Amino acid sequence: MTAELVRGQNHPLSQVRLEVRVSAGKPIVAGATLSDEQGMVRGVEWVAHPGAPTLPGLEVSKQAAADHRLAFDLEALPPTVHRVSVLLALPTGVGGPVRFGGVAAPFVAVTGLDGSEIASYTLTGLDAESAVVALELYRRQGAWKVRAVGQGYAGGLAELLTDQGLPEARQLAGTINDAVAKGLARAVAAPPPRTPEADRSRQAATSAPGPDQPYAAPGAHGTPGAAAPQQSPYGTPGPQGAGVPQTGRAAGPAQPDPSSVTQPSSTTGGGSIDYSHPGRQTGAPPPPPPTAPPAQPGQPAQPVAGDATGWSMEERLYNQVWGMFEDLARTVAAYRSAVDFADSRMEKELDHVLSDPRSRIGGQGDAAREAARAKHALLVDQARAVLDRDLAQLTAEAEVVEPALPLAYARWDNPVWHGYRVPMEVPMAVRLGDLSLSESENLSIPMLVRLPLERGLWIDSGRASLDGTLADSGQLRRLAMDTAVANAARLLAVYPVGELTVHVIDPAGAAASSLAPLVQSGVLHSPPAVGAAGVADVLTRLTQRVDLVQMALRGGAADSLPPGLDTAEQVLIVNDFPHGFDDRAVTQLRYLADEGPAVGVHLMMVADREDAAAYGPLLDPLWRSLLRITPVPDDHLADPWIGHAWTYEPALVPTNSQVLQQVLAQVAAARRSWNR
Repeated sequence: MTAELVRGQNHPLSQVRLEVRVSAGKPIVAGATLSDEQGMVRGVEWVAHPGAPTLPGLEVSKQAAADHRLAFDLEALPPTVHRVSVLLALPTGVGGPVRFGGVAAPFVAVTGLDGSEIASYTLTGLDAESAVVALELYRRQGAWKVRAVGQGYAGGLAELLTDQGLPEARQLAGTINDAVAKGLARAVAAPPPRTPEADRSRQAATSAPGPDQPYAAPGAHGTPGAAAPQQSPYGTPGPQGAGVPQTGRAAGPAQPDPSSVTQPSSTTGGGSIDYSHPGRQTGAPPPPPPTAPPAQPGQPAQPVAGDATGWSMEERLYNQVWGMFEDLARTVAAYRSAVDFADSRMEKELDHVLSDPRSRIGGQGDAAREAARAKHALLVDQARAVLDRDLAQLTAEAEVVEPALPLAYARWDNPVWHGYRVPMEVPMAVRLGDLSLSESENLSIPMLVRLPLERGLWIDSGRASLDGTLADSGQLRRLAMDTAVANAARLLAVYPVGELTVHVIDPAGAAASSLAPLVQSGVLHSPPAVGAAGVADVLTRLTQRVDLVQMALRGGAADSLPPGLDTAEQVLIVNDFPHGFDDRAVTQLRYLADEGPAVGVHLMMVADREDAAAYGPLLDPLWRSLLRITPVPDDHLADPWIGHAWTYEPALVPTNSQVLQQVLAQVAAARRSWNR
């Protein structure tokens, strides 16, 4: 039976391998400190945080998120540790809440590895605090207990760590905030929540535990014993307490939380999608379309395109794509966790054999080693078989879904582009590339980003491909600009006439060949700006637009904008930054990156961060505010719930294809007709 604790109450722990699950309405930072008998933290090496997520016996999340799973093995803690404090803090410098009084009360639960709750605590009564000690796991007379603390600190992490006796508290707090900000900049933003009906019954991501398997849930960041969150594919994790289902069972419906759409959110929410969208009906969404006939017993269900909830086929396919993304993340996490468990088990058994001098040599020792290796191979083979089964099902679904995708979601080589017509309304999302994992080389999932863009794009022109075949910097810069043009063309193609304006800054005129499709078709607002005067003119106009729209919105006079103001969404492509930009231009770009997306001005930077090193930390906020993508496949993106390193592949136009020119020609013709 679960003990619902109040502040100051304690409860005995019957297990030493535990999870602490945290649910909050907004992304928060989770960490843990180790303390001695006097309750003092002896140094930074006794603090687990996103920059250093693992310590002996515990692991915390690498990112800020609305849901966390902290893994603990109390027997593996150093003998000098007598107390473990679970810390929660609001991330700074990322535009989120600055005090816990402005967010829903965090909920923490201590559970076993099977998901069964041992004790729970809701942190109520917080107001100006931005950091809090939620729980303490402490050793008393050889046994472990948990205590509900709820001690908050208005001074944030620095004050909290100082109170625990850490001399380097302020420096460590800065390190933690920097690690969180970098993690958010690298993350694939989780899409908005979907309703429980959108979850389809899929094959489970892991095998059923056998008599010698203590657990089968995937480890958090690959660590055995810490079950990875089941992320609902539209921005919220699935039911955290349920863990990953066993083989032969259907994954249960997710329990979405409507409080967050950019990071994993609460596990206990039961809300539905907010369908308040211009031109969209209100009320509950309709059920999904009829699916294929039920499969025969023992046979996997036949995939169907649009097998998800939504008002339209576009919305159903959007939900289905991110459902596939969730399933791939979950099944790979289960496989990696199973392999890690097999490895650790074999090491433990081999250590046991070697610890006895009588069995180190001779036939008895050799037999024990062979038995351990055979058991390891069996466990890995079982996990691989489950993974292969799930990958086969997802591959079959991808083969059905990919041809059915609408324009905004489709590859450039999809035949749907041959029937292109300028749309009448903005789609839900746009495709920026594909994502895959190393275990799924033949399976990729479309990377869909919601419209309008919430973050600008940084197309990194300074890194070679994974296999090192593209080391020429000039070639990488051309590919980066080609990627920017392809993304800009896709945005122009999916927006209605007059609702998107594209500007280009090319200070040295070095991108003329890449920009030719945009320039020759006539879809740009004006020719690419070159030279210092051109750069200053474009940046000044866009900065003034941001100022005017902000003032109008804050003053409640959105209908009183100057008559000549372009109210369409604005996209600014910046080539070869920071070459050709003075300090004023750099400041304006930072301002556009921070304030522009909220009022319809978006950046698409083509830059090598190494080239900007002369500015020092001045430009760090700029990079963190942009979503980094690459012109060649690279594994720099991470999902915000499990932390997989996903390989990103850009959505480029096939070589020698004329589809880009044909689409842009229709966009330009529609614009000319609209402007008459």
